[in-house]
Amino acid sequence: MTIRVLVAEDQAAVRAALVMILGAEPDLEVVGQAADGEEAVRLALELRPDVVLMDVQMPRLDGVSATGQVVAAGAAQVLVLTTFDLDEYVYGALRAGAAGFLLKDLEADTLVEGIRTVARGDGMLAPSVTRRLIGTFARPGRTVGPEVRESVSGLTPREREVLACIGAGLSNGEIAGRLEMAEGTTKTHVSRILAKLRLRSRVQAAILAQDLGLTI
Repeated sequence: MTIRVLVAEDQAAVRAALVMILGAEPDLEVVGQAADGEEAVRLALELRPDVVLMDVQMPRLDGVSATGQVVAAGAAQVLVLTTFDLDEYVYGALRAGAAGFLLKDLEADTLVEGIRTVARGDGMLAPSVTRRLIGTFARPGRTVGPEVRESVSGLTPREREVLACIGAGLSNGEIAGRLEMAEGTTKTHVSRILAKLRLRSRVQAAILAQDLGLTI
């Protein structure tokens, strides 16, 4: 299956390089290019790509705000790509619903795999920010609001198991193997969990699972 990608990057040379890298992969197709955040949102809504590769620092509308609009509209999964792993960018992107966060100094193979991972419905974080993210957000036993707990109580036992697996960082394939079910079924459970808990991304679900102290 071909993964349709929208590249949003304000620097023309960087954007051209990204398009060249992705275009060399037989399973990836660049369906659009955006030079600013507003254009990224417009094209995402118009083209409905599988993944938007979103730069953080862009004119007219920053990448974090653009990510929030794209995700809220259900237009695509968003993989944020930036030069800096500053906390404000990392946390802002994840709160906005980004499915992943990678740095621009990565190897081409890592970028390509990140897009494939996000397209499958899994999360993708640069290793350099993962530990800091967990230390800041994922604290077992941290206070969770009553509305969230009520939503979690509405999950089926199987959905709670899947949520715990997400919190442990397992991919859909790994969850399917652990719980002995088809990967397609796993993906359905993940989608239902996000809908029931009103979460925008798998990463947010992982953080919540850690906050609740769910274990597998």
